[in-house]
Amino acid sequence: MFRSGARRLAAALAGLAAFAGIVALGTTFTAANEDRAGDFDFYVLALSWSPTYCSEAGSRADPQQCRASRPFRFIVHGLWPQKERAWPDFCPLPRDIQPSSEVMTGMFDIMPSRSLLQHQWRKHGSCSGLSPTDYFDLTRAAYEKIKIPAAFQNLRNGGRIGPDAVEMAFRLSNPGLRDTAVAVTCTNGKLQEVRVCFDKDLNFRSCPGVDRAGCRARVVDVPPPRQ
Repeated sequence: MFRSGARRLAAALAGLAAFAGIVALGTTFTAANEDRAGDFDFYVLALSWSPTYCSEAGSRADPQQCRASRPFRFIVHGLWPQKERAWPDFCPLPRDIQPSSEVMTGMFDIMPSRSLLQHQWRKHGSCSGLSPTDYFDLTRAAYEKIKIPAAFQNLRNGGRIGPDAVEMAFRLSNPGLRDTAVAVTCTNGKLQEVRVCFDKDLNFRSCPGVDRAGCRARVVDVPPPRQ
């Protein structure tokens, strides 16, 4: 009886050890596949049509962005490190690496939301391999590489337009920007974003995966800026 019980105990302990080994192996595998800061191929600059966000979010909209005295049109959603077939996000960082209030305030003219800035740093900036200051400086530099078409800078009453026409307007306003380096996205039949791909030196570059994910609607609504 004692020997039988001992054998069962030994078998149980062996099974437990094997299970622990599997768990340890799984933990090692997961850690080895975590996204790492600086490990990416190019950037995507996402320009969001602010009136769409404000109309879609309704009462949940950020008042800093949607109730500003000067209504916003295209703003920066974010500058996203991207891989050819995926994208890194929420890369591990020391807790004390956060954008300062001064850095965030300095971005309000093109990213008018403190919560947006904080989220973009944590999700995307953390994977850039840059400090918060350098990441947001690069974000501004990418934004300043793009000339927003006059039709959108001056738009007051909204309307309807084909995503291809939006893309063409950006290409015509930005020499060297090819159709495979820019994509237009939509949400609920409304213009959502224009996404432009840059290499790490902020030169336009093709990004077929981003381009393929663009809006397939024939036409989309363009909500007007708040008057």
